[in-house]
Amino acid sequence: MRILGLDFGSKVIGVAISDELTITAQPLTSIRRTSLEKDLSSILELVTGYQVAEVVVGLPINMNGTKGESARKAEAFIEKLQGRLSSKIISWDERLTTMAAERVLLEGDVSRRKRRKVIDRVAAALILQGYLDSRSRKNENPL
Repeated sequence: MRILGLDFGSKVIGVAISDELTITAQPLTSIRRTSLEKDLSSILELVTGYQVAEVVVGLPINMNGTKGESARKAEAFIEKLQGRLSSKIISWDERLTTMAAERVLLEGDVSRRKRRKVIDRVAAALILQGYLDSRSRKNENPL
């Protein structure tokens, strides 16, 4: 079983994939947004190709816990995605993931030009890894 992670943005959707044991997340690709239909088709292709059981979509909640315009757009996208996929879809609080991705890339001494190309998929990997870690904590603590 694999889990797909998505960092939904207005121009690009970052994509990450878990290993088969659902322990680690790796950046996979970026989908340049063109139309809703093409975006959904690209995701469906990945879900089918990697035999994905769950899809985790980052939900950009404001720092004060409210949902702004970006969160509402992400929720609308999740709704459309649910209409096309049989896989379970989970929304995941993604506060600060893009900033964390930027920090990881800076610490790795990645050039500015390369950072722009990979930041969305690194953010997707951080979203997915957060979800995977929360699942393993639940499994370790039976209380």
